[in-house]
Amino acid sequence: MRTTLSLDDDVFLIARQRAASERTSIGDIISKFARLGIFSSANSVLQAKPKSKFGLLPARDETITSDHVYRLMEQEGM
Repeated sequence: MRTTLSLDDDVFLIARQRAASERTSIGDIISKFARLGIFSSANSVLQAKPKSKFGLLPARDETITSDHVYRLMEQEGM
């Protein structure tokens, strides 16, 4: 996708140097840096200590239904 971005000079210079050393485009390098930042931030949020007694569960390929919840509540005596 094409778009126009305003970058700080230092970011542009680093991206341009990295693109030259890796023989790729500045756009590819900026995308790579953005992904690293996004996923790093997401991971730090997931790894952060929960503010309550309930933590986040890992993602699963399963849809949780009311029946699942009721069954678990029954098992826990709730």
